[in-house]
Amino acid sequence: MEIERKYLIKNIPDNLNSFPCRMMEQGYLSTAPVIRIRKDNDNYELTYKSKGLMVREEYNLPLTKEAYEHLLPKIDGRLIKKKRYMIPLGKGLTAELDIFEEELAPLILAEVEFPDENSALTFTPPDWFGEDVTFSGRHHNSFLSQC
Repeated sequence: MEIERKYLIKNIPDNLNSFPCRMMEQGYLSTAPVIRIRKDNDNYELTYKSKGLMVREEYNLPLTKEAYEHLLPKIDGRLIKKKRYMIPLGKGLTAELDIFEEELAPLILAEVEFPDENSALTFTPPDWFGEDVTFSGRHHNSFLSQC
């Protein structure tokens, strides 16, 4: 089960380069249901996500580099490229700050995953977060891949 909230970012933290960064690319084989392939640095995976906005089922399966490259030409829509910074927020929470590249630049979003729905619903975001877009399907990567 994935429980997460998503935010537009109004201010990038000044010390951004002090946080771990991963280079990611991902494409969608299907958006209904969501079936995604992802390259995360040197790791590869295939993900299935059920319907939903804040709460949904998510299953990740490892892929080899060769399997990822075989599936890559089969994606529907654009390949999303982004840098993901992992920023600790305290209380065991982490902001996954995504800085999108190429056609989706200058879009910047942050996702925060939670252990349960109550934690997600009572979360107070830091000042550098902007609008909460959790319940806007327009900001899901599967939608962004189709724009």
